[in-house]
Amino acid sequence: MKTLVLGASTDSSRYANKAIRLLRAHNHDVVAVGKDEGSVADINIIHEIPAGEKVDTLTLYLNPERQKLYYQKILELKPRRIIFNPGTENTELEKLAAENGISTEEACTLVLLNTGQY
Repeated sequence: MKTLVLGASTDSSRYANKAIRLLRAHNHDVVAVGKDEGSVADINIIHEIPAGEKVDTLTLYLNPERQKLYYQKILELKPRRIIFNPGTENTELEKLAAENGISTEEACTLVLLNTGQY
């Protein structure tokens, strides 16, 4: 099961960084997309959502305004679900996702992983 972390950061205090490390600790394949150069755990951060990538879950760490730049790429990616982490809730993107058969969840990836609900 592959997860795309949108809003990846090399800053270890950021929740996106913590999510990447915890996803890897749980043996999930991860694609990290962000503006930072570098890597987290064993994952290199890339700057664009890769076309044609098979992704089960997209977990968001961008505010709703910054998400708008990625709407088309997210919909083209067709993940099974999008997790809106605290602070990323976006009714516009949730509606677009639903119209395209993508389920959405307002939740915390870290909590889901730590409680076995991921």
